[in-house]
Amino acid sequence: MAVAVGLVDAATIDRVNVLEATRRAMRQALEALDVEPELVLTDFVALEGLKCPQRNLVRGDQRSATVAAASIIAKVARDTLMAEADREYPQYGFGRHKGYPTADHRAALRAHGPCPMHRQSFAGVAQPDLFDYAQGANRAD
Repeated sequence: MAVAVGLVDAATIDRVNVLEATRRAMRQALEALDVEPELVLTDFVALEGLKCPQRNLVRGDQRSATVAAASIIAKVARDTLMAEADREYPQYGFGRHKGYPTADHRAALRAHGPCPMHRQSFAGVAQPDLFDYAQGANRAD
């Protein structure tokens, strides 16, 4: 019936944290809908003060086609944003790695330092050699 996407920039994420930024983006999306939802399904993240009921599903994208579809829409929106960022900051290769800390992305961070698209609070931005994407963890851990 309706689709909307919320977007929170890197500076805001740094200021308020990833979880709060996620909630802000979810609220933006809900407010941008052309229809009032009767029920909000989320992938676990709860929102305060909604006018309708909500269900916050653990592994929601595996349990609900609606949540899975929202996840796909969010990823397509992210990929579109990364393609735009690639045109503005071609030296980082955002169009290829979509913001994930691949070896190429870490090399670009070492060579050029972060740009406004990077979350300054993320340890992998400040120290790109510490993050091992293949392991999904900080090497210092």
